[in-house]
Amino acid sequence: MKKKITGTLAAALTIAVPLALMFATTLAPRTAFAQSDARFQPAGVLSLSAQASAEVPQDVVTITLFYEQEASDPASLTATLNQRTDAAMQKARGVPGVSARSGQFSIFPSTDRDGRISAWRGRTEVVLESHDFTAASKLAGDIASIMQVGNVQFSLSPEAQRAAEKKLSGEAISSFRDQATAAARAFGYSSYTIREVNVGHMGVMPRPVMMMNARAMAADAKVAPPMSLEGGTSTVTVNVSGSVQMR
Repeated sequence: MKKKITGTLAAALTIAVPLALMFATTLAPRTAFAQSDARFQPAGVLSLSAQASAEVPQDVVTITLFYEQEASDPASLTATLNQRTDAAMQKARGVPGVSARSGQFSIFPSTDRDGRISAWRGRTEVVLESHDFTAASKLAGDIASIMQVGNVQFSLSPEAQRAAEKKLSGEAISSFRDQATAAARAFGYSSYTIREVNVGHMGVMPRPVMMMNARAMAADAKVAPPMSLEGGTSTVTVNVSGSVQMR
C-alpha cells in the first residue's frame, strides 16, 4: 500500500515539474516583451503649443442701484424698502433692451453701548443689465430719484465670447500647424502627422482699468451715472497644445 502511494506521488511530481517549467517558459517571453514595450519610445515625436489672443469690446453693462433706510422696527423698514424696490421696478418695466431684477435685500439691527437694539437698518437693490449702454444709462438716471447708483460694471456676453473663441481657435490651430511644418523641416523630415492635440479656452480676463473706474463711480453713490457709458475690453485666449510624429 505504501509503495503505491509513493509511486503515485513520484508520478505526480514527475508530471508537475515539467508543467511548472513549461508555464515559466511561456510567461518569461511575454513579461520581457511587456517590459521592452513599456521602455519603447518612438523617434521623431515633437511636442508643440500655440496661442491666439484678442481684445474684445465688452458689450454688456450692469448697473446696481440701492436704497438704504433706518427705522425703529423691522416691519415698517421692510415695507419702506419694498416700496422703493417696487417703484424702481415699475420705472424699469417696458424699457426696451434693458432687463431689471431685484438684487440683495438685507435688514440688520443697530445696537447702543449697552448692547440693546436701538434701531434697524436695511438695504435693497435693483440691478439693470443691457447691451444698450445709452438706454441703461438713461433708465438709471430716471431711477436716481428713488435709488442711488452703487456700482457699474462692464462684461463680455457669452455670445460675443463664443464668437471670439471660434475665430481664435482657427488662428491658434493654424499657428500650431505652421510650427509643426517648420520644425519638421528643420529636423530634416519632410512631413508630419498629428498624434494628439488639445484645444482649450482660457477664462475671459477683463482689463483692470475698467474695474477701477467702476469702483470709483461706486465710491460716491450720490453721483448719477453719466449720460454716455463706454465699456472697456476683455482678453479672450485660445490655447492649442499636442504632439506630432515627424516623418
